[in-house]
Amino acid sequence: MAAQAYLLGSFTEFHRLGSFQRLNLSRRIFGCEQVDDEIMRVRKVLAQWGYQLGRDEDTLLPNVLGQLFLFNRSPHLAEMSTDLFDRFRTDRMLRGARMNTLYAVQRAVAELGFCDPPRARTGEHSVRATGGAPVWQQWADRWHATSTLTPRPRGHVRSTLLKVGRWLAAEHPEEADPADWTRQTCAAWVAALDRMNVGDYVQRTAGLGDRLGKPLQASSKEGHLAALRRFFDDCHEWEWLPRRFDPQRALATPRSIAALLGPDPRMIADDIWAKLLWAGLNLRAEDLPVTTSGHFYPLELVRAVTVTWLFAGLRSNEIARLRTGCIRWQHNDIPIAADCDQTQARDAVCLLDVATNKTGTAFAKPVDPLLGQVIDAWQAVRPDQPQLLDRRTGEHVDILFAVRARRISTGYINNTVIPMLCRKAGVPDADVRGAITSHRARSTIASQLYNAKEPMTLFELQAWLGHRSPQSTQFYAKISPNTLARAYTDAGYFARNVRTIEVLVDRDAVTSGQTAAGEPWQFYDLGHGYCTYTFFEQCPHRMACARCDFYTPKDSSKGQLLEAKDNLQRMLASVPLTDDERAAVDDGQTALDQLLQRLADVPTPAGATPREIGAPATATLLPIISVNQGKSG
Repeated sequence: MAAQAYLLGSFTEFHRLGSFQRLNLSRRIFGCEQVDDEIMRVRKVLAQWGYQLGRDEDTLLPNVLGQLFLFNRSPHLAEMSTDLFDRFRTDRMLRGARMNTLYAVQRAVAELGFCDPPRARTGEHSVRATGGAPVWQQWADRWHATSTLTPRPRGHVRSTLLKVGRWLAAEHPEEADPADWTRQTCAAWVAALDRMNVGDYVQRTAGLGDRLGKPLQASSKEGHLAALRRFFDDCHEWEWLPRRFDPQRALATPRSIAALLGPDPRMIADDIWAKLLWAGLNLRAEDLPVTTSGHFYPLELVRAVTVTWLFAGLRSNEIARLRTGCIRWQHNDIPIAADCDQTQARDAVCLLDVATNKTGTAFAKPVDPLLGQVIDAWQAVRPDQPQLLDRRTGEHVDILFAVRARRISTGYINNTVIPMLCRKAGVPDADVRGAITSHRARSTIASQLYNAKEPMTLFELQAWLGHRSPQSTQFYAKISPNTLARAYTDAGYFARNVRTIEVLVDRDAVTSGQTAAGEPWQFYDLGHGYCTYTFFEQCPHRMACARCDFYTPKDSSKGQLLEAKDNLQRMLASVPLTDDERAAVDDGQTALDQLLQRLADVPTPAGATPREIGAPATATLLPIISVNQGKSG
């Protein structure tokens, strides 16, 4: 009946008939030989790109081609047009995995020269979004069609503009036209945004989960304000709207929001990072995720992507945009071929060419030779791929990590590689600072290079990371607690600010009662003599004794007798030093002379001043105190 309807009634709506063997129907109508020959042509092209075809269970490709033949009323690939594939997508004639097969078929037919390749879908999701007054949406669409931003950020700005349009329709319908906006309208939007919750004025709430109803994060508020600033700046620059206010001032980020913003690269703990390194270096085929048709990507590609993430310190977008031949080897500044045995030499330098990124132009960086060997291993088995569009540069280039005529997605590392490594290493995929993401590896590698035994300087690290400004590098170059602890210890803060003086206690004087008669019983060892003044820590002359009655030189007979006593108890007293006294201890003779001059008219514990005693204005530098950091003798 289906064949009769097709032949006699021009019926082509086979997608409405449910499940049946469209391939068999196509063979009955056009002939088995003709249909199978055309299917084989597509198979050969896809096999060159790395598609695993020819299996008994592979039925998607023949069925999709059979349905295309029936709808086009021709079994010839040469008669398939771009409009045919667009019609299948627009009318949703295929579902699920068949849509991916349709994409592959169109790529193959385009390679044969019969149609255009499928268009990139990046940013199309935002075009379908609607909301707000028609006039506001028209302005948003006009800006979207004119802006020179890349598709993804352009789509994000348009989505934000539509959200503003829904807010206008609900709160300020009289100002739906951007030409009617004033500073008061801007202030009202900033105030509303500051109190906005997740899910307010959105077209759909699917996927928001438990975040629905919670306050917007500071970064989201800043993104909304930046999008609106961009819109009005462009409209003023293009002379679409009269300049009635300055968007940079009227839509500036409030201080309360700006205080919560700032780059915060999150490092991964050293022990977890070491386990992830081990897992990446010992990756096996059984560790790879398995789909119904087997491994989605070859092991060599997955291993190359993983090692690149672990060693290169690149953003996920930069990894996905690496090009074939990005690895170069050199020895003593002389380039060497990748297949030369010298690439295995210990002194061979491996350079990685990084394409133009969001902060700078293309550059080369040295990487571990292991990374170069893994990438060379993938390039040796990489199937030939058609050139793909680099959306940032607008060039058609040979993407390194591409198979089946498609590059890996920028989310492949976050969604597949990191969970796979965490499972193999036996570590959680999140820590106290949040989920382990692709960008955290960049911060971790930068911090380890900055805190190494022979660390990279800030400017060297800036060149290695590809930053345009050293200020950006400072956010990544985190000083580790161990490095900070070593620096703190070497600075000697405790030894500099807490000095200890040895105290001698004469037990005989205490037990015999001589202390009641004024006999000294406590002596402070100053190194060059002893002080018997009980309140030594309060004496202004304690670092420069000026022939005080409480001072006993060590070379005197009394000092020798005191040293000879075998029943003296020793202890330590902490004495805080002033800045002048610390300088006298640390800086030597000059500081001591200055201290003596300032103390010339200060009374000693005995009552007389150094000037009255006749002490010299300068002194011979002697060992003053013995410094200890313990508090028990």
